[in-house]
Amino acid sequence: MATHKPLSVDIPSICSIHQLFDVLTADEQTFLLNNHQTLFFKKNEIIYKEGSVPTGLLCLGAGKVKIFKEGVVGRDQIVQMSSAPDIIGYRAFFAEEIHIASAVVIEPCTIFYISKEIIYKLLESNNQLCINFIRSLATELGFSRYRTVTLTQKHIRGRLAESLMVLKDKYGYEEDGCTLSIYLSREDLANFSNMTTSNAIRTLSIFVAEKVIALDGRIIKILNEAELEHISKLG
Repeated sequence: MATHKPLSVDIPSICSIHQLFDVLTADEQTFLLNNHQTLFFKKNEIIYKEGSVPTGLLCLGAGKVKIFKEGVVGRDQIVQMSSAPDIIGYRAFFAEEIHIASAVVIEPCTIFYISKEIIYKLLESNNQLCINFIRSLATELGFSRYRTVTLTQKHIRGRLAESLMVLKDKYGYEEDGCTLSIYLSREDLANFSNMTTSNAIRTLSIFVAEKVIALDGRIIKILNEAELEHISKLG
């Protein structure tokens, strides 16, 4: 895991990026601030690979990441889209298992790395931090189970509409109030929606014809959010 020159953006401190750490005492915050690494990743760099062993927690301070599982027939499945202040790869870390998916940078990232020794020391001294991590893991598990069901039971239109709504909820809009603040390739959007790229392209074109969305390359504008949500719920 290599470090790079800092990004030209303001990066908050590790203690302020995630509400998980709100319960730390002043001494514990100082301990954490003095005992973590700040790592910088460029677009398309791999943060960790499927099959690798996690050695610490990875907290996103800035940037966007996709977590994907390599497919058996050459088609990847994107299982998670992440951005600050998400913590990535921590299921494998706490389970003391290998990563079952890979993480790659979509937009340049700053990551705060906390070694196993440091995070376990904090967990041993702060029960509320333990509860926060349990709650976070449970929430993520619930969402993963929901996505597993919807991506297998919904029709193509419903799957793609749901994915666009998930991206909207995760990344929000640009200043115009309708452009998704994430720019994915058609292949990535297909891999996030459990469909082929050709099906994703065809369904996007239908949404454009129905004036639900507008497209300009990788730029997606949601013109009718209520209708997109309706399509998602219909499945």
